[in-house]
Amino acid sequence: MQTQVPFAELENRMLRFHAQMDRKHPEWTFAAVFGKVNLYYFTGTMQDGALLISRNEEPVFWVRNSYSRALDESRFADIRPMESFRDAAAASPVTGETLYTETELISYAHLQRFLKYFPFRDIASADREFADVRSVKSPYELALMKKSGDIHRHVLEELAPGMLKEGMSEAELGTALYQVMVREGHQGIVRFGMFDTEVRMGHIGFGESSLYPSYFNGASGNRGIGPYAPVLGSPDRKLASGDLVYLDVGCGYHGYLTDKTMTYVFGKPLPEPATAAHYQCVEIQNTVSSMLKPGAVPSEIYQTILDDLDEEFKQNFMGYKDRRVKFLGHGIGLLIDEMPVIAKGFDEPLVENMTLAVEPKAGITGVGMVGIENTFIVTPRGGECITGGNTGLIPVNRPD
Repeated sequence: MQTQVPFAELENRMLRFHAQMDRKHPEWTFAAVFGKVNLYYFTGTMQDGALLISRNEEPVFWVRNSYSRALDESRFADIRPMESFRDAAAASPVTGETLYTETELISYAHLQRFLKYFPFRDIASADREFADVRSVKSPYELALMKKSGDIHRHVLEELAPGMLKEGMSEAELGTALYQVMVREGHQGIVRFGMFDTEVRMGHIGFGESSLYPSYFNGASGNRGIGPYAPVLGSPDRKLASGDLVYLDVGCGYHGYLTDKTMTYVFGKPLPEPATAAHYQCVEIQNTVSSMLKPGAVPSEIYQTILDDLDEEFKQNFMGYKDRRVKFLGHGIGLLIDEMPVIAKGFDEPLVENMTLAVEPKAGITGVGMVGIENTFIVTPRGGECITGGNTGLIPVNRPD
């Protein structure tokens, strides 16, 4: 079912962006949005074009393709057609010398095509301002994320165990899991903000496959189809009795994502040290969750957890050997990797209705990646989990 983002929702987002820019950049006069995710956030459609935001004028969404689809999908107040940026420039009152835009996203060539008709002298980043506005979710957004979380919980906690069959490959599990998730309501795509990152679902691994290095900043890894397509899972690694099955996959509903990691024990139990490490990660998740309250500082949460860990456990915590990441969780919404991050350097306090994925994990030699991940809403009572309560290591004791 196709739905439109309500006009009041779009209006509120734009007002909050203006407030953020006024606070961070009091001299700003003009901003432009080109990226599909931010275009959707502010207009309710992802059509090819540019959203021009003036400090003193109403914003205009100039659309190259498809203008008719933009009108069909969006309740944004002012949508106009253009053949090129020349058309937009001719009708746009531009003031100031600095353009604020998505500097981590827009290509040099695309920016030059824009500057041919909008001759700003300076280019400045508004990436953090866009991210900070998106980080606090409205009731409308939270309802969509909760629906994604329901799908996530149902598939990973209830349906996935029945999909595991001895001799199946990681790639076979990945494709089967994708089909089931889409059938249950998943939007079919998982979006990342980090540069040039492609995923289909996430990390799918049997045994030590989940310890294989990842090409992006994550605790676990994934061999994937091959070096040319490190996605879904390996077609060569087959499920055997005694394997740890590791699923770290995203789910999305009407644009909004949740992140969840679930583990399964196929055929026979894991070694006791691996089980103990797993449940220590579960305890860490629960401790972090209790701290996800308005006013809490992400960097302090991170340091509090690390200070409480013994040195031996730290050796393979949040990764494996020398491939360890330096965070415990991350914001999530229209992208998997949003603000804020539970890590050093993130010193701005949490705000109610921020959403974060918390993912303590540990690599175990000869076993794979244990641990857990769920998505939480920041509330005055601590984190509200929206992706289920199963602690993982779900036993599947029926190798075929």
